[in-house]
Amino acid sequence: MHIPSMLLKQLYTFGSLRNVDGGIQFSLKNRLTDVTVTGIKSLAIGDHKLDPKDIMLRLKTGEEFQATDLENGAPIDFPLRKELDVVAKMPHLEVGKHRLELVFDTKQYGKLKLKVDCSISEETKHLIKIPRDPEDNYSEEIIKKRQQFVREYTKTNFEHLTHYSFDPHVTAGNVENFSGVAQVPLGFAGPIQINGEHAKGEFIIPLATAEGTLVASYNRGMKILNLSGGVTCTVCDDAMQRAPVFVFEDARKARTFSEWAVANFEEIKVKAEATSSVAKLTYIDHYMASKFVFLRFNYETGDAAGQNMVGRATFAACSWI
Repeated sequence: MHIPSMLLKQLYTFGSLRNVDGGIQFSLKNRLTDVTVTGIKSLAIGDHKLDPKDIMLRLKTGEEFQATDLENGAPIDFPLRKELDVVAKMPHLEVGKHRLELVFDTKQYGKLKLKVDCSISEETKHLIKIPRDPEDNYSEEIIKKRQQFVREYTKTNFEHLTHYSFDPHVTAGNVENFSGVAQVPLGFAGPIQINGEHAKGEFIIPLATAEGTLVASYNRGMKILNLSGGVTCTVCDDAMQRAPVFVFEDARKARTFSEWAVANFEEIKVKAEATSSVAKLTYIDHYMASKFVFLRFNYETGDAAGQNMVGRATFAACSWI
């Protein structure tokens, strides 16, 4: 499967390149999908080209592997959200920008090439950082460390935010450096009669707000809807769209491209969906205006609105096109 280069760049943790004893080090984090690394082919940083024997991989658990171990039948599982450090034996790099190119083999996608512009920065001493655990940043232990850090830093005692009734891990992907919850006033409106294809019956509606009269206003609207027989809901379509435009020399070439896009929909679909485990490209609308071709990509995005995922998927598809 083809993976766009702009997606592979997400593996690299920007700001992680630094000089260490005996060489350099940078970090990778799997922000794409589960994968098994079966070999490291080469690493080039600027004018320095390294063989696998000069490369070591270090997991956050402390386990270390020589890149040559992978070639000898010891692949590394690299699941989603896991991190690893790459340590290379080479001269120290100067402060400034450097071009990094890592070629590696995977069980699922074959050979991949990561190209990224990175930099060595001046060391900043006495940098204050909020506590973070790269392995499990939602554990009770790291949450308590963050709470204590903020208490000491702000000289503030927490009375309410440390009390919550859910597993903090459920917030992964929704909030970073989780440290507690804020209380927001909540009122109820309704019940409202829903005559839907899936939701049927009377429902109480919770509204978290600090805006006066809001709950009362909703309640009045629901009363009118109930007196009118309730709300009849029907889903006509489900799509989140992006519509890039392609510009050609003349209308005939635009038409040729439009026909090509129709004939190659399945391939375009593969490239777009490679960026997300949720977004599904269902169809593409075609509109021509003189030498312009507008392709309107239509996606299903599950329970998410999907603004970011469809933007990224369409960008990947257009990059391939």
